[in-house]
Amino acid sequence: MAEDRDPVAAWQAVLRAQNRALRAIEQDLHDRGLIPLSWYDVLLELNAAPDRQLRMQDLAARVVLSRTRVSRLVSELERVGYIERVPDPDDGRATLARITSEGRAARRQAAPVYLAGIEQHFSRHLTTAQQDAIARGLQRVVDAHDVDPRR
Repeated sequence: MAEDRDPVAAWQAVLRAQNRALRAIEQDLHDRGLIPLSWYDVLLELNAAPDRQLRMQDLAARVVLSRTRVSRLVSELERVGYIERVPDPDDGRATLARITSEGRAARRQAAPVYLAGIEQHFSRHLTTAQQDAIARGLQRVVDAHDVDPRR
């Protein structure tokens, strides 16, 4: 007997859960007068990168939020002194985005609220086994698309 399962239920749940948790974390950051979540996302990626810098196209590929707005976000972050653009020494046509010490400080200040938000708005609603299953399952999707980024 065929299983009665909604073929898009998991997809919808991922999208809804992400939307609600991100909005709640964004509000937490806002309520405490910290940087927006989209800025945190960019600063997090740059801080973790070698030499704390990435080519613009690599940054756009790594950020989770606002992928289409990366250039604008970098401009905003540059205006407030959290990022600087520098020429790529390996490719004169390319530009690197580099996090500044002020950007690292802003990320560090927001990190506790961000991490607490993950716990409050996501993790506490799931058992450890559910979190592990979600992480394993979704990592398979990520890995499948890392093989061919055009997918």
